[in-house]
Order: sequence, then C-alpha cells, then structure tokens
Amino acid sequence: MRVLLGMSGGLDSAYSARRLLDAGHAVEGAVLRMHEYTELDAARACARELGIPLHELDVTRRFRECVIKSFAEEYRSGRTPNPCILCNERVKLKALYEYAIENDFDRIATGHYARIVEIDGRHSILKGNDPTKDQSYVLWRLDEGVLARLMLPLGEMRKSEVRALAREASISAAEKAESRDICFIPDGDYAAFLESSFGAVPEGEFVDESGRVLGRHRGIHRYTVGQRRGLGVAMGERMYVKAIDPHSSRIVLARAGEASVSEFYLKDAVFSGMDRPQIGESFTADAVLRYQARPVRAEIRSLGETLCVRLHEPRHSVTAGQSAVFYRGDLLLFGGVVCEKTQTIENA
Repeated sequence: MRVLLGMSGGLDSAYSARRLLDAGHAVEGAVLRMHEYTELDAARACARELGIPLHELDVTRRFRECVIKSFAEEYRSGRTPNPCILCNERVKLKALYEYAIENDFDRIATGHYARIVEIDGRHSILKGNDPTKDQSYVLWRLDEGVLARLMLPLGEMRKSEVRALAREASISAAEKAESRDICFIPDGDYAAFLESSFGAVPEGEFVDESGRVLGRHRGIHRYTVGQRRGLGVAMGERMYVKAIDPHSSRIVLARAGEASVSEFYLKDAVFSGMDRPQIGESFTADAVLRYQARPVRAEIRSLGETLCVRLHEPRHSVTAGQSAVFYRGDLLLFGGVVCEKTQTIENA
C-alpha cells in the first residue's frame, strides 16, 4: 500500500516509517508546518536517512485559527483547553487525510501509541500496549473517515522497545528526547504566551465559597480547576481551585473534600467505540479525566446533546474545557468536553 506518514523528525515517526517500510509499504512522509517552532530540518534529515520522499504542508493559518485562537479564548474564559486533541482532529490528522485523498494514498499513518480495531464495520480506538505511553486519549475526536484510513505502527509496542530497535537500525532520532507538551510554547510559559499574543488579563481575587476574600491572583489564565500548587495563598491547609469566574475575575478556593466533584456534564461527544445512546439511556464505563490519569468508574446518562456523568469516586480534577474520555477495557467508547457548571460567584 501507498502510505502517507506524518513526520516530525522525532523517534516515533521515524521508527513508524521503518516499520512500514519493512512491512513492504510504499511510504512517503509529510511534515506539517504549523508554527515557527516546527522542526522542518529534523523532518527533512529523517526522511533522507530513511530514503523516503517528504511532502511539506503549510497549515500555519489553519493551526492559528483552530488551535491557538481557541487556546487563548478558553483560558480567558476560565476554562482549560486540550490543544493537542483539537489539533489532532482539525489540523494534523485532517491535513494528512485531505492530502492523502487528493494524492491517491491508500492510508495515512502517525507515530501515536494507540491501536485501531474494526468491530462490526466500525473503526474504533484501542489503548496502546504501553500503559506509560498510551495516547488513545488524545485521539478521541477523530471520526470514522479518518480512523478507517489510519495506521498506527507503534500501537502494539512499548516506547523502550521502539528506542532500542531504532538504535539497532541506526536511526539517529533514537537519541532524541521526548517532545514538548505544547509544541507552540517551547518554554512552557503559556501565561506569558497568552499575554504577549492577546493582551494582559486583569488580576482578581481569591475567595472562599462564601465570597470571603483570601488574597489576590495574577489573572485567571494562570490557574485551572483542581490546581493546588503555586496559588500564593497561605491558609495553613491544602487548598484547591474549585471554580473560576471570568466575569468577576474571581477564583474560588476550597479544601480538598469541598473541591471534589462527583457529577458533571459533557458536550460535543464523539462516539467511536459504541452507538450514541438514546435519550434517558444509562450505562457504565471507566472515565479518564486527564491525559494518563487513573481511570474512575462512572455512570453516564444521555440527555440528548449533553451527557450527565456521575463518578463512583469524587475527583477534584474535573475541569471545564478539558476532555473526559470513556473506556470499556482497552476500547475507547467515546469522549466529550466537560461543560461549565452554572454557578454565580457572589461579590463579597
């Protein structure tokens, strides 16, 4: 088969190419120019080393419109986004898929640690075999069209095995370190990035649930629900961010038990491993509320466009804007975006 492989110049995409070539496929690479930090030279060097053609696709405008603007709007609205998940759906995999269709490739491929399975004619996602590297969580928004063409050569492997085999094959990317969490903010200072790109965010007050002022903060974009480190408020006990109100610029702090959530709502759900439930239908699944977080058992009830989720064990990491992804064993059933809880923080 003729396969278009997304290449970054890193180990995972390089060894994916090696595996596909060894399996007899005609592999061509594609590097996506998304922002100024895209490692074009590394991808070019990797393609030359492997002896495969490399296509360079400029998706900078799409990336800015679909990912960076959304990233900024979410933080300024008191929510915590998942830019990698949105990028996979709307930029990376979409661009690969479109280019593959236009240029007669049979399949597309990436170096994600996850697996694709076909069940009763439906293509669904399975967890990768390496539990420390499983990336199924970041793929939940992909639709059937993309999943049906997607190959994930590393899904059955462990990262340590990939690195060792890449060294044996003399692939220079075997010595590269892991990639950054947010590729367009290489220094990790997303607050400074937001301020320099979209303007200052006003300071505000930390308050308790009764509205009593506990201190001041440096802007809601620097905090996320469930956060307890770096608050700068001395209370003599561990405090967590429970809620963020973008209208008043107030952040509610609460003790551990008081900050926990046992029920929340989802929107924008994508069902890839099961049929969408009927209104009123309930079922149970394992919920993952953050990337590589420990699963928690949950009961899900369909309300139509939204879903109500009740956790069997309360969590303080339920954050508006984040993705909640649901599994049955290794099978990814569906994912969705955590909705904001309707709440008014009264002025003190």
